[in-house]
Amino acid sequence: MKRLLKIVALALAGIVCLVLLVAAIALGRWYLKAGGPYPDYSLDFAKAGTLQGTPPETPLLVGVAKRDITPVLDAYDKFVDKDGDNKYNPKKGDYFEDTNKNGKLDAVWIAGFGNNRPAQGVHDPLWARAIAFENNGVRVVLVTVDSIGLFAEKIIDMRNRLDPSLKIDHLVVSSTHDHEAPDTMGIWSVGLERPFWRFDYGYMELVKRSVVEAAEEAVRNLRPAKGHMAEVTAGPEGYVDDSRIPHVYDNVVRIARFEDPATAETIATMLCWGNHPETVGSSNPLLTSDFPHFLREGVEKGVPDPNGIPGVGGMCLYFQGQVGGLMTQLHTTVPQRNTGAMLREDTFEKAQALGENVALLALGALRDGARPMTDSSVAVAAKTFHAPVGNPVFNFAVFVGLVHPGWFGGKARTEVNALRVGNLEILTVPGEIYPEICEGGVEAPAGRDFNIAPVEVPPLRSQLKGDLTMIFGLANDELGYILPKSQWDVEPPFAYGLKEDQYGEENSFGPEAGPAIHKASLEVIQSLHGALGR
Repeated sequence: MKRLLKIVALALAGIVCLVLLVAAIALGRWYLKAGGPYPDYSLDFAKAGTLQGTPPETPLLVGVAKRDITPVLDAYDKFVDKDGDNKYNPKKGDYFEDTNKNGKLDAVWIAGFGNNRPAQGVHDPLWARAIAFENNGVRVVLVTVDSIGLFAEKIIDMRNRLDPSLKIDHLVVSSTHDHEAPDTMGIWSVGLERPFWRFDYGYMELVKRSVVEAAEEAVRNLRPAKGHMAEVTAGPEGYVDDSRIPHVYDNVVRIARFEDPATAETIATMLCWGNHPETVGSSNPLLTSDFPHFLREGVEKGVPDPNGIPGVGGMCLYFQGQVGGLMTQLHTTVPQRNTGAMLREDTFEKAQALGENVALLALGALRDGARPMTDSSVAVAAKTFHAPVGNPVFNFAVFVGLVHPGWFGGKARTEVNALRVGNLEILTVPGEIYPEICEGGVEAPAGRDFNIAPVEVPPLRSQLKGDLTMIFGLANDELGYILPKSQWDVEPPFAYGLKEDQYGEENSFGPEAGPAIHKASLEVIQSLHGALGR
């Protein structure tokens, strides 16, 4: 009997050792992959060409290109929405044609609101639009993509694919945060109706390839250019609503137009303004770039009469600004410029009105108040840092690799950039930053979770030295909402006398993300100015 017990004990010990060995191997494999596909990737540099006023100054070179990133819906399963609710629910009679016979609905899942929004058509194309700048040996490319957002490792992959012979010093990729585009983050590719995570890697490959192609073509299209700058206030009334107290806006449309000095022909117009592209709402089943489509069309081709204005030609690139807070038109009544109708419902008519109204403002500002750029220098600084992931949901998701691949001991690797193009200075931030952090107005209200004074001071825009400044949100990464720590408020009593917490924290990486991004931004701005000798 003792011999039998000994054999059983040895067998159990062996099983335990085997389980521990398998667990150790699994843990080791996880650890090796914990840093994501590029665990050692890091940036910390600044590069500048000719200093302002230092002869000889060479001309600023500018080039543009674009790629259509609209998925071809014929390549996916045909979905029949029997009850017309724009969701897939077989219990309500919905069905699909299983083209590849895999027993699953292979659809383009629209991102931005809730899950289970299969695309049923295309209203207007989605784009990756690139603009390249060069002066005295410094070459940078900025790309704006009609997408909900792109995680950092996707941007790193794009940079690694660039043709080395083109000698691109840096690539910036910013998302418009389009809520009517395919899921590029994996968050909307899973749900109760679809119990298995089915991220569309094929579409993600199209986006990455298109960004690289557009960036490379923009460089090949470089030619001498002259710049013009303008600014104009858009609302907030009739344009954008801040749905969270305190109400602070990024409601200035900042415009940079570049033209051929010999012909005055427009090469490109860059616009930066903060507003969620979600005008057509959560029930829309069509792929669209939302109001940026009508804004870009208006700037390029003109806003039609009556009450219209001629366009300036060239390519228009819309870069998202500061949308944390959150900045939206969903609760805003937008005026239709011709009929006087006040549009509040989630419709394409409202999206068109908003886009064309902003285009009217931008074109009017260029016509009546544009200032010439007197500087041709190009410079860039980039800095990698690690932002703490204090949100337990996101921490787990990053830890297991569901979102934002790359877990660094409770932190996520990300980056900030600062650029100079002529008289324009640009700061890029990796998410949806609250305007208080950039424009000023961070508060420390009674009832806040952390009994501290405002941390994110001074305001980031105040540290930029360009005659025109832009702050790109969702650039090179997407960390969600970037809140001031002194406004973090998830525990009662709630700030501002509210009976419940305000929206925002649940879609943030945590209370330390704001301070970390603010600190890194100040450092990268200083690095840029140091390279420029300013």
